[in-house]
Amino acid sequence: MLSQPEFWVAVAFVIFVALAWKAGGFKAMATGLDNRGQRIERELAEAQRLSQEARSLRDEYVRKREEAEKEALAIVASAREEAERATEEAHTRLNEFVARRTAAAEAKIAQAETQATAEVRAAAAEAAIRASELILRDKVKGEVAARLLERSVSDLKRSFG
Repeated sequence: MLSQPEFWVAVAFVIFVALAWKAGGFKAMATGLDNRGQRIERELAEAQRLSQEARSLRDEYVRKREEAEKEALAIVASAREEAERATEEAHTRLNEFVARRTAAAEAKIAQAETQATAEVRAAAAEAAIRASELILRDKVKGEVAARLLERSVSDLKRSFG
């Protein structure tokens, strides 16, 4: 037994354990383990706090994203409404413009008709005057003819003018 290395290893281990116990090694190991346990506990608490903080941030960003999406949808809807309103307004303005142009064209046409009618009347009166003047010159002579001619010309001018 004394010649076997395992025996001497066991004896050395027992002496080492006894010296460690005498020197307070077990107490130091227990204190070290307690300190390590407390440090691990603090780290776990910090990890839980950080995890909760990360969840809170994630929830806040999810909420903000949803709000941004809602706002974007509202902006798109508003832009569509504005575009429709602008289209309707442009259509209304175009219709009003066409109506004004049509009215102006109709007024010009009516004015041209009135002017043409007046010109035709004036031309007819002029032709009638010339014709009556020629007829009266050929048929009536002298002072009576001149007065008659003058009176008929002024009558014609009054009736056609």
